[in-house]
Amino acid sequence: MPKQKKKTSKSNNFQIGERIRSLRAKKGLSQGDIERGAGMLRCYISRVENGHTIPSLETVERFAAALDVPLYELFYPGDGSVSAPNLLENKNLDEVEEKLKEPPEELRFLAALKKSLAQVGDADRKMFLAFARKLAGR
Repeated sequence: MPKQKKKTSKSNNFQIGERIRSLRAKKGLSQGDIERGAGMLRCYISRVENGHTIPSLETVERFAAALDVPLYELFYPGDGSVSAPNLLENKNLDEVEEKLKEPPEELRFLAALKKSLAQVGDADRKMFLAFARKLAGR
């Protein structure tokens, strides 16, 4: 039985390549500039921009660095920047819980996580936090 070719449509590929090309052109950069800045081959950059290849998240981070834009800009289709909430307004989770009548699902999850982490040993807690930092740094 012959292998079937996997069909991919441009709409399913999120069009990350079009966004990269648009930002590159807006900044007046050539594919060669991106090649030097990101350490990728120009033919690969072309394949990404034309939707023939979908880059990994690590590669998208390299594109963002070469374009000198925050990572979210490669995924955010609008103009301008995205405002982020002031996450440091409250000092700890308990203060946030006190202020809200009905905490959102994420807050309930964090409260349960805090309770669980209080019950594990110090070595396991350190390992978990190191893992979380590594994930957050990606």
